[in-house]
Amino acid sequence: MQYEAKTPDEYIKAIPEERQAVMSELRKVIKDNLPKGFSEEINYKMIGYVVPHTLYPDGYHCDPKLPLPFMNIASQKNFIAVYHSGIYADKELMDWFVGEYPKYVKTKLDMGKSCIRFKKIDQIPMKLIGELASKITVEEWINIYESNVKKK
Repeated sequence: MQYEAKTPDEYIKAIPEERQAVMSELRKVIKDNLPKGFSEEINYKMIGYVVPHTLYPDGYHCDPKLPLPFMNIASQKNFIAVYHSGIYADKELMDWFVGEYPKYVKTKLDMGKSCIRFKKIDQIPMKLIGELASKITVEEWINIYESNVKKK
């Protein structure tokens, strides 16, 4: 689902009431653990954490007017999603996350290339998501992006 919000606070107010507290907690965990330099904004109609143009003027290769995306969180129709571009671009990080996940959650990991889906909102491993958010600095993300993702 997409919500027309201009700020992360507006986004949280727009989602179903039963998800607002968990999305607020997820947002706080990410913000508390994200390395310095990332910026929080509405990105692709979700709450996004990006490398701002002030740090990476090239922006996102798909649309250079947009800042370089890193993480997003969203309330979708049937789940809450955490999107993490680093998992998609860094196999070592992906392997770490997949290995750690069962230590926090007993249900099977529901994951796409960069999307981690949580159908049971009371089972979101906040500590693990915080640790995931902390794993890559802005500088490391730019290097990973330029060497693995960006079309030259």
